[in-house]
Amino acid sequence: MGGILYFAYGSNMLSARLRARCPSARLLGPAWAEGHCVRFEKRGMDGSGKAALIAADPDKAAGVLYAMESADLAALDRFEGAGHGYDRVEDVTIRHGNRPARAMTYLACDPQPGLVPFDWYLALILAGARQLGFAASYLNRLGGHPWQADPDPDRPGRRAALQALAAHGHADPAALLQPLRNGVQSASAAISPPIASRS
Repeated sequence: MGGILYFAYGSNMLSARLRARCPSARLLGPAWAEGHCVRFEKRGMDGSGKAALIAADPDKAAGVLYAMESADLAALDRFEGAGHGYDRVEDVTIRHGNRPARAMTYLACDPQPGLVPFDWYLALILAGARQLGFAASYLNRLGGHPWQADPDPDRPGRRAALQALAAHGHADPAALLQPLRNGVQSASAAISPPIASRS
């Protein structure tokens, strides 16, 4: 089986989320895509906003680099909606540490400004960012983004998200969101943070 590099910038930044879908996924660490930003401009099947990687010089979009077996790619395509809202792109240029790399990721087919994510989806991204030690400025900008409560508490996506959050010690998504709700931005505001420096 061959291996691939996968750049995650949305809910799959939380390793428990991705490993539940792709057991072979191995977290390599923080990475970023220069000349891009992350916005919630992909309309999910549930109508809420999902993360989209948008070209935007001179920004850089923070994310996570994983190594995974190609045998898990079909499952990831299915979960990410490849061909149904996202296109899988094989050769996005990113930086991991001080080195450039080429990785696979997913790009929104038809970005739509003005969408708002569900609370549990934003909590997944925040949990992943905290897990990787991203800069406080990123957490503040991300946590200040508008969100909406999911009107369907039994939605399968919500239940899966809560399980992934609980696996990382986050029993209540509101605990991730509440401390960071000051300074709310517009729903189309870009999220293009620096990676936290490490000593």
